Amino acid sequence: MASNPLSRRDFLKLAGLGAGATILSACGIIPASPSAPAADVTFSTPGITPSPTSPALIVDLTAARTTVPILSGAETPVWRYQASVRDGAAESLQVLDGSYLGPIFRVKRGQRIQVKLKNELPDPTIIHWHGLHIPEEMDGHPRYAIAPGKTFDYDFTVLNRAGMYWFHPHPHQLTGQQAYFGLAGLFIVSDDEENALGLPSGEYDLPLVIQDRMFDAANRMVYMVNGMMDQMTGFLGDTILVNGKPDTILDVKASAYRLRLLNGSNSRIYKLAWQDDTPLMVIATDGGLLEAPVTRDYVMLAPGERIELWVDFSAHQDAKLVSLAFESGSAGGMMGGGMMGGGSTLPNGVPLDILRVRVGEKGEPVSSLPQRLSSIARHRMEDAVNSKNPRSFTLAMQGMIHTINGRVFEMDAVANDEIVRLGDLEFWEFVNLEGGAGGGMGMMNMEMPHPMHMHGVQFQVVERRIDRNFRTQYEQVSTGFVDEGWKDTVLVMPGESVKVLVRFEDFAGTYLYHCHNLEHEDAGMMRNYRVES
Repeated sequence: MASNPLSRRDFLKLAGLGAGATILSACGIIPASPSAPAADVTFSTPGITPSPTSPALIVDLTAARTTVPILSGAETPVWRYQASVRDGAAESLQVLDGSYLGPIFRVKRGQRIQVKLKNELPDPTIIHWHGLHIPEEMDGHPRYAIAPGKTFDYDFTVLNRAGMYWFHPHPHQLTGQQAYFGLAGLFIVSDDEENALGLPSGEYDLPLVIQDRMFDAANRMVYMVNGMMDQMTGFLGDTILVNGKPDTILDVKASAYRLRLLNGSNSRIYKLAWQDDTPLMVIATDGGLLEAPVTRDYVMLAPGERIELWVDFSAHQDAKLVSLAFESGSAGGMMGGGMMGGGSTLPNGVPLDILRVRVGEKGEPVSSLPQRLSSIARHRMEDAVNSKNPRSFTLAMQGMIHTINGRVFEMDAVANDEIVRLGDLEFWEFVNLEGGAGGGMGMMNMEMPHPMHMHGVQFQVVERRIDRNFRTQYEQVSTGFVDEGWKDTVLVMPGESVKVLVRFEDFAGTYLYHCHNLEHEDAGMMRNYRVES
């Protein structure tokens, strides 16, 4: 397979997008539709005043089928978001050149965003703005999914602090396949606190979306080849893509860079490290900058999670980012290159090459990394309304299905223990029993990690505990967790309990919490929670 060198010019092409943007052609995959979707829908954000210094950005966004060159030979049918700016700064949208991935929004905190989503797919769809703190109607609950040919109007103000968020489809039982075939994009927020730091910017600020895919002899993506096994474990591809390209070579200058990493895979978990054992300098997680940089020998990155690295390539020769292999010891599956899987996994125990970095000419002078990055208001356990009695959510397998507290997804159902009060700080606990007592499934003892995601909020991880029977496997990954900052997705390993503090503020309504292994989510490992005023 030929390598794909990415120069800055090819890697991120600024697009002066206007109303005359190319219309996507129709071709590709046609999966089944499970339910009747909503028609055209329009909402607005009540009670939120946009910043007068940040003009509104109005975007037309179409989800449609097209083809793109990924491998040598025939182009690959994909599903893709195509965007054009109707009003606002054209540079607010960037395009990953030659990629199936959707546009990169670059916006400011306090800015008003209006997006008209048009569905030109053969199935219902809706967009979830992953990590954003927005009203229920804007969040992308599957009950708002729109039919083919229909539109949905998003209108919200960016309340989040600076950070890299993202967007992807969220129709019930179709999220996995729609994201797998290409529907995803980035949503990068800046603010005054971040701008004052002088972090690498412009060509030195590189978003990197890591995904795994599988292709047939005709270069078509194939999905769920192992049926029920892929649904239970999560689908794994045998080809690693970065920004939609295989065998990635990143051409950089001898200078400092900000690398923003998203795990956009359906189910694969990555254990990322530099091949030469250079420590990773972490400056941000899901919800933006840490208070101070932290170093790790490796970092764990589960589906939906983000991590940001500061790297001084003036002090390095050519480098390689790899995903180290680790094993779960499970009778029901294995960690192949970083994620449990069935027959589609890469060989167990073999590290995966993520990308190569090729250092070229001297770039801008390297400024020292600030030792103070941001201010984070720390939640206190004693301030939680349930500080003595955490709200517990047990992750386990019943029959052939992963469940939360013994339940699966119901479109409108909210149990009594899933109702919270607006303004409350709560203490939540995710307990992964899979592979242990109460979590088995008869002849197969599945040890499944679950990346748990909460919609509409950011939270703080306050404690991790591991059952002693899982300690050996856990020690292969535990020093790679970065829990120092704000999170919206947290990896819960087999035998582990993870406690978080989360405040439900600004918006009442019904939101989702679920496993971000998309096959688990589609199979029902998702529930509603309701915020009541």
